[in-house]
Amino acid sequence: MAREIAVLRRLGHHRNIVRLDGVACSRVSHALYLMFEYLDHDLTGVVSAHGAAFSLPQVKCYMKQLLAGLDHCHRHGVLHRDLKGSNLLLNNEGELKIADFGLACTFDPKSKKPMTSQVITLWYRAPELLLGATCYGVGVDLWSAGCILAELLIGKPILPGRTEVEQLHRIFKLCGSPSEKYWKKLKLQGVSVVRSLQPYKCCIAETFKEVPPSAVALLEKLLAIDPAERGTAMDALNSEFLTTEPYACEPSSLPKYPPTKEMDIRLLDEKTRRERITETRASVHAYRYRRARAQNQRGRAVPAPEANAELQVNLNRWKGTRPGNAESKSEKFPPPHEDGAMGVTMNRWCSGAQSVAPLTSSSTSFTSKGMSMARSSFGDSERRRRR
Repeated sequence: MAREIAVLRRLGHHRNIVRLDGVACSRVSHALYLMFEYLDHDLTGVVSAHGAAFSLPQVKCYMKQLLAGLDHCHRHGVLHRDLKGSNLLLNNEGELKIADFGLACTFDPKSKKPMTSQVITLWYRAPELLLGATCYGVGVDLWSAGCILAELLIGKPILPGRTEVEQLHRIFKLCGSPSEKYWKKLKLQGVSVVRSLQPYKCCIAETFKEVPPSAVALLEKLLAIDPAERGTAMDALNSEFLTTEPYACEPSSLPKYPPTKEMDIRLLDEKTRRERITETRASVHAYRYRRARAQNQRGRAVPAPEANAELQVNLNRWKGTRPGNAESKSEKFPPPHEDGAMGVTMNRWCSGAQSVAPLTSSSTSFTSKGMSMARSSFGDSERRRRR
């Protein structure tokens, strides 16, 4: 933060550099906060919300302001080292201001002081930084400016790599593979894997065939693999693209947009993604429920009409086809009308008769006297057995 404050004080006031109004300190957390002028939009939010809807005069207006602010930084010995659309703020008057100098540093073109290569967002990072160069200059900011120009022309990022190796592959595929002279001048170790990639030819003109030739020429200059061929910000301001018709429009004539920033676009995209995930989960749950319900219905045993035992016809059919069972109680004991032929009288059984004569009366014609005698005889025999 101290370095950022020093860089902003060194740059002073410029219409295309965000203005630092003051520094605030929190009494609770004892943290420092930088207070800047308020701007309504950033370039990434505007491009994401409106796509490639910019006319050539509008693109030229944005690029002239960007290159003017970048030239002011380089003249004061400052490298921004993080140029991208979300760090280019816009107000309702159409003024573009370079912001976020957290990675900025001072430099001396005559000095060979080493600097870190882990700067600039991956999509806007120059190839020499991806290869690990520690001695660089204004070319890293001009490469980022070329990526922003291409994004304004087609409405989307042109090099959306996910890793450093993939980013280098995308760069070489668009801008052409480096020459042997470039590799010797770079003098980097451990680049044999990168050099073994498939050689490509520059195809910027074929990729941007729908834009004017002057814009293609400026893109080829800013996106040159060799940083020495990119020139300076003032050279870009004096290019044919920005000095010929149609000329850049005035900032005040730019369309007015509702407050739109990259953070708003991200929040909106995140909300849309969550809603889509919720809808997908709900549909999956509904599908699983319907599938389980269908399987449950198919697994149920539905009895056939002839399987109902309550129907007398089926019951009679079952009795007629079923073989006899000796263990069944209904067959072991005779029916009630045949029960009398197998009984004995209680008087003769109690007197110990050896022969049993068939009864002439029903087994249900027992007397209470005979029943009591049977109980008494049974009790005496049980007591004698226990003794």
